Amino acid sequence: MKTKISVILFSLILAGCQFSKSVKKDLLSGLSSSGDIISCSDVYISTGEERTVRNSFIFGETFFLNYNDIQGFTKENGKVFPGMEMLVTGEDGDTMLFAKDLYESDVEGVSFTPLRLISDITVATPMQSGKEYFLHARIWDKKGKGTYSSDFRFSITPNEDVKVEASDVTFREAYVYSMGYEKVITDGKIKSSDNIYLIVEGLQGFKVENGLVFPGLRLVATDAKGEKVLDYPDFFSQYDQSGVSPIDFSSQVSSHFKITGDEFNSPLQFEMTIWDKKSKAKIIVNTELIVE
Repeated sequence: MKTKISVILFSLILAGCQFSKSVKKDLLSGLSSSGDIISCSDVYISTGEERTVRNSFIFGETFFLNYNDIQGFTKENGKVFPGMEMLVTGEDGDTMLFAKDLYESDVEGVSFTPLRLISDITVATPMQSGKEYFLHARIWDKKGKGTYSSDFRFSITPNEDVKVEASDVTFREAYVYSMGYEKVITDGKIKSSDNIYLIVEGLQGFKVENGLVFPGLRLVATDAKGEKVLDYPDFFSQYDQSGVSPIDFSSQVSSHFKITGDEFNSPLQFEMTIWDKKSKAKIIVNTELIVE
């Protein structure tokens, strides 16, 4: 009889744990989630409108962490009051991104049903391509004791459409940035009349003379028929005598352009050359952009 009683008690305790706690894991993406009081029927990663099981993203890309049909919040006057914290750390544990509460401004609560919460993460500076990161998200009930957490490991890869040839220099990132969209371009598509930047970060290897570097920067673009649509011989010609701070130069070097009119054949091929006027160091960045 003692043995039977022990088995029955153990079964009751186990059932109680399963009722208040939930655990989910996507074996393909590695996204894992667990809840205490709060539960969620569907947790997944998406890019834009598409669900994905990827755990690797292009530098500058944005992915979304989605929670569909969340249950277990305490209701007041038909509304719930969620909090959501986001933390991204690097391989050495350094904080890359931290948001204390993405729903801090929702002081009136939310009433939509089923309850859905979404957060987005853009994998850009200070994060770097070629490295791995750890995302921890925590949801909590501001009117109760329920919590729900998710963990996700992901890596960042450079954009293969931005090709780089480096000679006697090193760099951290090379990418295309749209001022109009306020984001890194990862699909090779830009808008006419938008302010576009070709950017290189962390450029090292230029010769320092009297605490200064002396770079040159040329930007050339040709259309699909090989016609040259722009050619800036040297963005840094004004600094031939005065030079540039090596700290500012290493932080970020960019060329800015705007494509207007329609007298060209898309796509356009861009080539940016940054060279050292005091040594043989240089870097060449090539990319193709479709003007929509």
